Amino acid sequence: MFGEVTLPKEPPSVLAMFDWLPPAVPLLPAVAMCLSVWYLLALRRVRSHGRHWSWIRTTSFLSGCAVLAAVTGLAVDSYGYRLFSAFMFQHLTLSILVPPLLVLGAPGRLLLRSTPHRGIGRYVLIAALAGLRCRASRLLVHHGFTIPVFLLSYYGLYLSDLFDAAASGVGGHLLLQVFFLISGVLFILPILSIGPLPVRQSNLGRFFDIFVEMPLHVFIGVILMMAPRALTTTFSRPPPEWNVDPVADQAVAGALAWSYGEPIALATVLLFAVRWRRDEQS
Repeated sequence: MFGEVTLPKEPPSVLAMFDWLPPAVPLLPAVAMCLSVWYLLALRRVRSHGRHWSWIRTTSFLSGCAVLAAVTGLAVDSYGYRLFSAFMFQHLTLSILVPPLLVLGAPGRLLLRSTPHRGIGRYVLIAALAGLRCRASRLLVHHGFTIPVFLLSYYGLYLSDLFDAAASGVGGHLLLQVFFLISGVLFILPILSIGPLPVRQSNLGRFFDIFVEMPLHVFIGVILMMAPRALTTTFSRPPPEWNVDPVADQAVAGALAWSYGEPIALATVLLFAVRWRRDEQS
């Protein structure tokens, strides 16, 4: 056990989800805070050398860090241990909303611009460039890897016994959150990144990735909404004082999966289309 779960006493509601109730192990909120501090320090160094850095990138990255901290550090995290809709909200936010916000902040490019070329900075740059050029990095951002991993995070998880085995304790809960975040970053990185990448896909290849990903939430959402019984043991017995019907809550989780990602996917498509057109005109 990495910590003891403290379940909220109040019945779930939109307002209750965002009450102050820190998790047993605030791993991802701490990561979000560290990333924010690093980004601001790196930004200060870049601007101290008279270089321009877009405020849109800064806003995007810091917003991603804020959302990451909120969705894993407030009461919604504790509700997510026994409430399918709360957990699905976390899942979708970590895999669909946070990654584009972080990637659009161009942290890789900021790292290369802000790191000094002498002292410890020299070794940081060597390590970063070595990571970009290694074979493992090329595999991790290839759609032959990212798409199956993204599929696993939905269908392979919720439609098998894997979820109940992983989500039974604090450690498994944290592991799932980290997996959702990393899988989302790996998927969106080749599509939206403007920084250096191990392999740069063609615009047609990026469009293929978006086209494959968009229907995923719709199909898994329909399955959850139409299921006549609770599909997971973890969410089949919420605390009695919450007064929650697990099957009805599962349908809410399915509705979230069906609807949550569509506006974000549309915004991604529009941004990608603008970049594609810009590439064609250049």
